[in-house]
Amino acid sequence: MRYDKYDLAPVEWCIYGAQGLFLSGLFAYVFYRSILVFLFLIPFGYIYPVMKRKEQKEKRLQELNLEFKEGILLLSSFLSAGYSVENAFSSSVRELVLLYGEKGLITREFKHIENQIKINRSVEQALSEFASRSGLDDVKNFAEVFTAAKRSGGELVAIISHTADVIRDKVLVRQEILTMTASKQFEQKIMNMIPFFIVFYIDITSPGFFNIMYTTGIGRILMTVCLAFYIMAFFIAKRIMNIEI
Repeated sequence: MRYDKYDLAPVEWCIYGAQGLFLSGLFAYVFYRSILVFLFLIPFGYIYPVMKRKEQKEKRLQELNLEFKEGILLLSSFLSAGYSVENAFSSSVRELVLLYGEKGLITREFKHIENQIKINRSVEQALSEFASRSGLDDVKNFAEVFTAAKRSGGELVAIISHTADVIRDKVLVRQEILTMTASKQFEQKIMNMIPFFIVFYIDITSPGFFNIMYTTGIGRILMTVCLAFYIMAFFIAKRIMNIEI
């Protein structure tokens, strides 16, 4: 399975597609109050499942990265205890089953590597294939370091332990940043909905207050400008919250 690509299931396409249509209707009502605009925005409802597909991919990559950190720390500990590379992977699989279950992402990957070893494929090759499918720089770096250390005949255990510690620290920093920004991300979601709540509130308390914005040319232009600013602010906020390490 390639982790840098995410395929939506038919059910997910239906759910996210329905949500996209709802958002198209919401924007058409709040900014234009026009059936024609809603019909025009229907194709843009397809963008929402595409955005959700990207979010699901990033979520899965974060999950894999976090589990990978635990996997290589276990592998490093078994290697330090004197296990061979093959036995270290087998022992790591048993521990990962306890941590993440049989269906855990890293459990399945380490199990696959263990099976590859059993049919006399090299650990380096199995790790390299996992790295190419993972889409994660940490996995690629680990596979490269492991291969170089194994071929050079150097201090494999010390090199792997050091690499595992570096990757662990990097993942912990990433998780700390995600934790620190979680409240801001929630505030961002609330702020995204505030304009819609304001419009609905005024519609309920003062019916007809916004009619001039939907029945005159200058009003439609102003609402289009507001829509453009809203979309721009939405993507700028997402860009600010997306902190790369």
